Amino acid sequence: MSLFTDILPLGLILFACGVTLLGGFVKGAVGFAMPLIMISGMGILIDPKLVVAGIIFPIVVSNGWQVLHAGLGQAREAVRDHWRYVLVVCVMILISAQFLTLIPTRVMFFILGVPVVVLCAIQLLGWRPRIPAQRRRVFEWGAGFAAGTLGGLAGTWGPPTVLYLLALNTPRARQMAVQGVIYGAGSVMLLLGHLQSGVMNAQTWPLSALLVPPALAGMWLGFKLGDRFDQNRFRRMTLLVLIIAGANLIRRGVMG
Repeated sequence: MSLFTDILPLGLILFACGVTLLGGFVKGAVGFAMPLIMISGMGILIDPKLVVAGIIFPIVVSNGWQVLHAGLGQAREAVRDHWRYVLVVCVMILISAQFLTLIPTRVMFFILGVPVVVLCAIQLLGWRPRIPAQRRRVFEWGAGFAAGTLGGLAGTWGPPTVLYLLALNTPRARQMAVQGVIYGAGSVMLLLGHLQSGVMNAQTWPLSALLVPPALAGMWLGFKLGDRFDQNRFRRMTLLVLIIAGANLIRRGVMG
């Protein structure tokens, strides 16, 4: 345990595990939001750069599970249909991750909090962009650029990906498979990017590894119990809580 308490006090480690368990449960139940929950929840008490390091292993492993859960056949079709978006997301995650260590802590709270509030509010309000078929390629590059940049800096590219798939009017079952591929590929790039940036290092990887079991336990519970919930109501409640947590991160950026 001393390996972990060298990074954080025991109380904060238990807090991080609890937040991760909740994030895994929501991901298993409704298929999204684990990084957002971990960032906005852990960021209340823990240094934001350490939070970004902490989420890396859990999202790599959980997204791999999501890909397998959707089926490898579906994954191959998703890569074939959305390879441009996947490519630019992965490249931008690798590039933008290198700038994380240069950003002051107060600015990091804004980088983490503002996207959480804006992207959750967009989903809560039900706004759905519409992209004509002839402009799909331009939209793929642009949306992928934005999602990958946010992913490298804040560890989350899920909400922009959801908006991208909604804009293409992707059927829900298909959307879950595509999300699994995009999240899985992006999470591997996030790991590689932050190994290069130094955010994931000998001091931070033990915390990230420690958070894998609660993430998987939460996902397992979400898979088992998710069908018992009113999915729309549960999703709305999750988004509202995330907006409140994101607003608190912004407050910390303003007040220090």
